[in-house]
Amino acid sequence: MLKTALVTGGNRGIGRAIAAGLCADHRVVIAVRDRQAGRETAEALGCGWLHLDLEAPEGFAPALERIGGVDVLVNNAGILIDSNMIDDPQGVARSMQVMFHAPYELIRLCVPHMAAQGWGRIVNLSSDWGSFSEGLAGPGAYGVAKAALNALTHALPRDLPEGIKVNAMCPGWVATRMGGPDAPRSPEKGAETALWLARLGQDGPTGGFFRDKKEMGW
Repeated sequence: MLKTALVTGGNRGIGRAIAAGLCADHRVVIAVRDRQAGRETAEALGCGWLHLDLEAPEGFAPALERIGGVDVLVNNAGILIDSNMIDDPQGVARSMQVMFHAPYELIRLCVPHMAAQGWGRIVNLSSDWGSFSEGLAGPGAYGVAKAALNALTHALPRDLPEGIKVNAMCPGWVATRMGGPDAPRSPEKGAETALWLARLGQDGPTGGFFRDKKEMGW
């Protein structure tokens, strides 16, 4: 029986590339805010889709109930609000909601099924812009939110049931709507480490931060 993988923001960019890669050996569901984009992408990839607004957490549980248990959760969706954090508290709140609070809540909702199966994989899409070791260079609250996601990834293993692994990854500078057309990496290249982490074996790492399948500094 195929494992079910849920990919947030799976209608374009890196998320779409991750979903496409997982379709080979998973039942894939992409979670999208734009219903039309979700339908079109799902039809093109041959996967399922569901409407999920990461800024409306009250809808998370009902949405997940419609697809059943999730074995692989890929928290890919993100936003980049390049504004002064002192002047734009709403931008900070939105950044934290989409890239920290929403992934945390989705993890909480998915863990019971993973625990019952004795197996689960959680992949958090982060960035070197959220890395203290690389200068926490993300603009606005982007880097702060990604740093918080990294901290969650690092700390969660102590509270996760046996058999569940969680890791964060940096895709590098990728040619997406967020990364811009001059970025040197394709979405498919950016997705490679996420696909590796989604398929980790029993002896694979947990609580780590990776780029190009190699551990990087927090």
